[in-house]
Amino acid sequence: MSDHLKHILTSQFQAALAMHRECLVKCPPLHWDSTIGKYPFWHVSYHTLMFVDCYLARSNESFVLRPEFFPAGRAELDEEYPSRRFTQPELLAYADILHHPQLRDTIASETAETLQGPSGFSHLPFTRAELHLYNIRHLQHHTGQLAVFLRRLGVSTGWVKAGW
Repeated sequence: MSDHLKHILTSQFQAALAMHRECLVKCPPLHWDSTIGKYPFWHVSYHTLMFVDCYLARSNESFVLRPEFFPAGRAELDEEYPSRRFTQPELLAYADILHHPQLRDTIASETAETLQGPSGFSHLPFTRAELHLYNIRHLQHHTGQLAVFLRRLGVSTGWVKAGW
């Protein structure tokens, strides 16, 4: 992949992560457990970050579970609810880990060949290039849910055009 395209992909991923992080920072403590649909605010964020992390891996099999965020191991990926509640500082730390080094290292290692190859996830039957776009869309979808929830509380969040 050209350096220009790597820069664009990294920049847009970083922007989406920055917007997600801002939602975490601005969530009033009294609303950390308030529901968005049927899930608490923190759970929507955890789900989002967990799958960003997973899909930055080369494959489901190569995904390395971080014990601090996956206390029940692979069951965290399979179960509807996490094995425990996560705090604001924990999810902020997770977002920071994903921003650097995880995201930068993953995108930097991509080549034209790897991007044209399979996603690495059997349930996502498209190329690795499309996986990265899918991952950003998933991240931004749930970030939008968090932002709308906060706006209804009178808490505004910003738009990040590019970068962290």
